Amino acid sequence: MSPDPHPSSNPIPAVIYCRVSSPQQKIQGHGLESQESRCREYAKRKGYDVEAVFPDDITGGGDFMKRPGMVALLSYIDAQTQKSFTVIFDDLKRFARDTEFHIQLRRAFQSRGARVECLNFKFEDTPEGKFTETIFAAQGELEREQNRRQTCQKMRERIKRGYWVFKAPVGYTYETVPPHGKLLVRREPLASILREALEGFACGRFAIQAEVQRFLEDQPEFSKQNGGVHPQRVTELLTRSIYAGFVEYAPWGISLRKGHHEPLISAKTFEAIQARRAGAKRLPTRADLHKDFVLRGAVCCADCSVPYKSAWSQGKRKKYAYYVCQTKGCESYGKSIPRDRVEGDFADMLRGLTPSQALYGAATAMFRDLWDARLSRVQETQATLRQQLKAAEAKSQKLLDRIIESETPQLAARLEAKFNELELSKAVIEEKLNCAGQPGRPFAESLEHALAFLANPWKIWEKGAFEVRRTILKLVLTAPWPYHRKTGPRTPQIAFPFNALGGNDAGNFSLVPPHGLEPRTY
Repeated sequence: MSPDPHPSSNPIPAVIYCRVSSPQQKIQGHGLESQESRCREYAKRKGYDVEAVFPDDITGGGDFMKRPGMVALLSYIDAQTQKSFTVIFDDLKRFARDTEFHIQLRRAFQSRGARVECLNFKFEDTPEGKFTETIFAAQGELEREQNRRQTCQKMRERIKRGYWVFKAPVGYTYETVPPHGKLLVRREPLASILREALEGFACGRFAIQAEVQRFLEDQPEFSKQNGGVHPQRVTELLTRSIYAGFVEYAPWGISLRKGHHEPLISAKTFEAIQARRAGAKRLPTRADLHKDFVLRGAVCCADCSVPYKSAWSQGKRKKYAYYVCQTKGCESYGKSIPRDRVEGDFADMLRGLTPSQALYGAATAMFRDLWDARLSRVQETQATLRQQLKAAEAKSQKLLDRIIESETPQLAARLEAKFNELELSKAVIEEKLNCAGQPGRPFAESLEHALAFLANPWKIWEKGAFEVRRTILKLVLTAPWPYHRKTGPRTPQIAFPFNALGGNDAGNFSLVPPHGLEPRTY
């Protein structure tokens, strides 16, 4: 091609537009650099003065006004209406891969008085030229749609075989693992943090989702890397079956199935989470608990039995923390108690829950007997679980047949939801069957933390974080602890294990007399 000479005193202004289909191509490949290089060589041969280059790393399908580079290019032309620009790009597919938006983009340039030139295609303002341009644009759209269809088909089949194909969820990352190919693997420490949060909600350590949110917010590794923690994100984490080792994708009609990746929690734990979310809260818990007042909601006014409020009071030199009764009509209304006094008395009460050595040994022996009795029923348990699994499989097959035969989408959707519930139930039964008779940990290790807590809850309270202390409150108290502003604490309602083990000497027990416990009558 021979260069088109132009007067050096008045060169034609030009801009270059380059595009690749994804950010990955921008980082790993050299598509943008090679396109720009070819366009600059073309402009040099034509004698154009290249003023700016506008790159994009977004797909060619869809609205061109959603491409940042194209929006910047049009704005650049609009800002210099006195100039007639020539827009240069490498290939027609870089312009647009959608027929409708191709035509709209051509009109956008024409309305601005800008000419469009392509290295691999010659634009002509003739009926034949417009027809050829439309055919090429339609061909680009056809190729894009075909590629999208093939990609979706491959992704759909891979999900059906138990592999996740979309963006890795929080706590996972993708690695190449033979013979699976790209497979989700744990990403630490996020995986361990998330597992603790999910299991904590399932077992009741976190009574409501707000407590899960506070726990995650306290983990710098989690909150910094995931754009913060908000209620909607917590709900998503609690309801994603992928953390239990399953994959599903409702928009493509792919029901729940076992995945090949390592789960963070068991299917039983996931089922417990969904049951807790669907059911009523077991314990009333405030969502606005503040870490400065760990006893809020757990200590109440002895006069009106309403839990104390908490607040900071500004003194002359510093602030002071108080628990205060705000129940109108109560004798203690508006009266406050220093926080340190209340929480100090609670710590003293915990110190008094230490059991005697004889009862501690008796509890250990009792737990050992229960452990051995449970292990002795292994075969019976396995037989029962096999029957449950067989019944669930039969019911699941019937539901599958009904889904295939259903003619209405609404009925099919309800049946599919029931089918997913059965699949989850089957997974839970299979986990129980695989673990039946095989304790996850030895007896001593399993009982170590429980007995350590029962032996000295105050020691754990003293060193525990806010969430640990809130858990201790739920385990020790069965009702709010009455506390009077003048006379101090009243008798707390202590949970059964501490009532059974606390402050009693095993040698003081005796048999019931023959006449019973009722007073004698004469």
